[in-house]
Amino acid sequence: MAVQDKVIITVALSGVAANRTQCPYIPYTPEEYAAEAKRSFDEGCRMVHIHAREPDGTPTHRVGAYKDIRDAILSQCPEMIINFSTGSVGIPVEDRIAHIRELKPDIGALNMGSMNYAKYSERRKNFVFDVVFQNPFVDIMKFLTTMNDVGVKPELECFDSGHIGNCVPLLDMGVLSLPLHFSLIHGVLGGAPPTARSVAYLSSILPHPSDWEVIGVSHEQWLLVSAACTLGGNVRVGYEDNFYLPDGEMARSNGELTAAAARIARDTGREIASPDEARTLMALPPRAR
Repeated sequence: MAVQDKVIITVALSGVAANRTQCPYIPYTPEEYAAEAKRSFDEGCRMVHIHAREPDGTPTHRVGAYKDIRDAILSQCPEMIINFSTGSVGIPVEDRIAHIRELKPDIGALNMGSMNYAKYSERRKNFVFDVVFQNPFVDIMKFLTTMNDVGVKPELECFDSGHIGNCVPLLDMGVLSLPLHFSLIHGVLGGAPPTARSVAYLSSILPHPSDWEVIGVSHEQWLLVSAACTLGGNVRVGYEDNFYLPDGEMARSNGELTAAAARIARDTGREIASPDEARTLMALPPRAR
């Protein structure tokens, strides 16, 4: 199979919203992150998306916490691609970018637009939460210029078609350069609906050349993984997005979620990218040996 037809699996190891009350297997300590990354790598994961936590599980933007987690993961999986989150609500931009500047991961997440960000409960007939996720161009520019200065490739996180359109002026200004790396997020109320048709549409309007993955939030994740694999995209799974396997059972590790994604990819006739192939597909330089 040609390299360009292979699938990159990313795993979002922990997220920030959930805790062990909801899922007892979420990693908190650097050692737990590393163990989860190794389980995932062994099943085909090639990139981990990291929201840092303190050892008690508290989400943090502390640079030292990101460093400890990154170093622990690379000690177990030296070929793993490292992706740091920058997304947060109500946190100053400088606090959200410091770990990118200091630690220089392979990839830095970059939210490409503002939106309503909510969750609705049909049972309660009310919103579980309802916030505005603010990402104006002035903040996007700050993230981009910092990433460009330290050689970090941005992951363009797009929750809807307008976020993809926001790339156009940034390409014209030269602060974004092709090829681009997109994450197309589905299933958050306020953004794109979790349907195969939505995945097909958003992936069809990306600038060329670009690589892309789908991020399916909650129970529709496996439908979206299948759609992305069929359409030639890549996929993200992990406890940040969904706790449950296709049969409805809670996954006991991120490795189990990775294995399920790999099975779906192979069932659509595709193979899992090797670490070197994943770097080639994402236009990343080889990691120094």
